[in-house]
Amino acid sequence: MSRLTSKIAVVTGASSGIGLSVAQTFLAQGAARVYLTGRRKAELDRAVASLNARFPDAGQGPRAVGVQGDVSQPADVERLYSLIRAESERVDVVFANAGYAEPAPLGSLTEAHVDGLLNTNVKGVIWSVQGALPLMGEGSSIILSASIVASKGFGDWSLYSASKAAVRSFARTWASDLKGKNIRVNAVSPGVIDTPAWSESDMPKEQVHGFFQFAASVTPMNRTGRDEEVAKVVAFLASDDSSFVNGSEVFVDGGMAQV
Repeated sequence: MSRLTSKIAVVTGASSGIGLSVAQTFLAQGAARVYLTGRRKAELDRAVASLNARFPDAGQGPRAVGVQGDVSQPADVERLYSLIRAESERVDVVFANAGYAEPAPLGSLTEAHVDGLLNTNVKGVIWSVQGALPLMGEGSSIILSASIVASKGFGDWSLYSASKAAVRSFARTWASDLKGKNIRVNAVSPGVIDTPAWSESDMPKEQVHGFFQFAASVTPMNRTGRDEEVAKVVAFLASDDSSFVNGSEVFVDGGMAQV
């Protein structure tokens, strides 16, 4: 399927997990080039190398380009878009995916915890989208990575949930901001997805396993979601086929998607 033929895309937080799966799906569906960002250079370099091995250069330079940086730092984001301006001159799709989760109960919240989550999960989304706007034309698509926790009340996850609620709100308000420019803004809200972030977290393995079992038990398919399922939804929202979808939130949970 060549749903994204010739499109130039940006995927933040793409070294692994959902971001990497989305970058791979974009290339598989015909994107001319995907710019990937990540904070850890070695992991980002491995991701880019794997994509370029699978989707080789068609004579116009590598189809996957890695730009190491932190989306919470405006200077890093500006460096990303300066490179895109020089190399590709435009951006057709932005998937603002960079973010992280860290539980902490009310009563033990610290300034470092609050600043870390809000700087990356909220400010990072703002800088990633705002920096792309001068390079985006009519028909472009912005997809934000939210979460089902934005509308749930899980204990210990108040700051992460609040950050994703902000992202969900951005999709609605920015769609209104940009409607005169014919640039779509949507959010995808995954459920529990099995990604490397869980095994790399500080949570005990037993706690992660128990959480996954609980999450599977409350989904219609009786299992947790997969990153490639989220990637297919994001690719649809990035395509011209979704020109009628704007300001929406798409839930992806246990193999099912619902607007």
